[in-house]
Amino acid sequence: MRRQRFVMGCAPLHQPLPAYRRIMRDDRPRLPSSPGFWRSPLRGPWFTSMLGLVLLVGITVLFVTGLVSYAAYNPGLDPVNDQTPGKGFLGFYLFAWPTNPHWLYRATQGLHVTLGITLIPVLLAKLWSVVPRLFALPPARSLAHALERISLLLLVGGGLFEFTTGVLNVQLDYVFPGSFYPLHFYGAWVFFAAFVAHAVLKVPTALRNARRRRAGQEPGAHAAAGEPLTAAGPGGGDLVSPRPDPPTVSRRGALWFVGGASLLLFATTVGQSIGGALRRTALLAPHGGADPGSGPNGFQINKTAAYAGIDAAETGEEAWRLVVTGRTGTVRLGRADLLRMPLHSSALPIACVEGWSTADQWWRGVRLRDLAALVGHDGDPPDVFVESLQRHGAFRRAALRANQVADPRSLLALYVNGEELSPDHGYPARIIVPAAPGVLNTKWVARLTFGDL
Repeated sequence: MRRQRFVMGCAPLHQPLPAYRRIMRDDRPRLPSSPGFWRSPLRGPWFTSMLGLVLLVGITVLFVTGLVSYAAYNPGLDPVNDQTPGKGFLGFYLFAWPTNPHWLYRATQGLHVTLGITLIPVLLAKLWSVVPRLFALPPARSLAHALERISLLLLVGGGLFEFTTGVLNVQLDYVFPGSFYPLHFYGAWVFFAAFVAHAVLKVPTALRNARRRRAGQEPGAHAAAGEPLTAAGPGGGDLVSPRPDPPTVSRRGALWFVGGASLLLFATTVGQSIGGALRRTALLAPHGGADPGSGPNGFQINKTAAYAGIDAAETGEEAWRLVVTGRTGTVRLGRADLLRMPLHSSALPIACVEGWSTADQWWRGVRLRDLAALVGHDGDPPDVFVESLQRHGAFRRAALRANQVADPRSLLALYVNGEELSPDHGYPARIIVPAAPGVLNTKWVARLTFGDL
């Protein structure tokens, strides 16, 4: 019989190494592409699947509210409202923005911004949970695998880009080159397309992993509970470390930690959209905290008169005139002329793209439809083009749809909360329209042009 050589009880030298020896050899932490480089016992299919299912719902709501809120600008009405020219078929869903309920934009944009900030810990945890796959080699094993990796690149890059630009815009510290609106809009479509493709492929697997956890069959579950794991196990794939570090927290505990971080961000952001006493809880929001002042004009603003380049000499009682143009010609009205017209009141909020909003303020002024009637537009008033004295900043001009002009709550406001408008709130006159984004509620109005835009 042929004699075989043994060394210290190991397998014969001429035979392949045993499976566990290959695991120990291949998984030494050398490079991020090595499975052994990633030692956390928390990573696993169930942990990743739970985070993915939360993002499936959350990102879908984010995308829908973002598109709906963009429609509030009525970008198809006039080029001055369209912040994403050249969008082509991506604007297929746009519709005429309604004025009811009057808090509609406040709700959609508040939800969009607050949810986006709340989901940041979930997104980061999800990326952390799958980071071994991002470094896996070879980068493409087949054409199908290459396409999957490209979609993953778009998904990860698009997600980080959308969340980053969104946070920078909310914090009023936007630093990316170019306008926020087209970058965020087009980026959202790229990201969501990759997200949908990824969801179609992965949601069935995520649901199976969730059911396995309930049945106690998740690969790596024992390691997370403190028991050693020497191999990925069936279904564990490259998410479960073949040689994990000792656990310090369970996967459920890690999920609670992520959820707690999201809850903290929610609690320190949502107050800016609700207003009132809860505004003081919005510690991470630029318009959180107390109202910036006291008295009838002591509520939030985005753009001061000084920033907009408003010259006090232009807004004085003697100098300022409102130019109104329509079917029958042009009229020029001073503030005294406007005060002789019938005045009406509306209780409406100001809501802005950054997610903040005020409580309902009590506005008083002349109805837009009455001003349209002055220049020959009796009955159903048309669209209106609004121009401001503003010299600096965006939205110096804006267009409003006919349904917004016709709403009896739409005013050229002269007073707020029983007092004249302050310079920062648009003295001598400003637009206030129900359910419209704050930038369309133009301040320091100089001209109104009624008619086809």
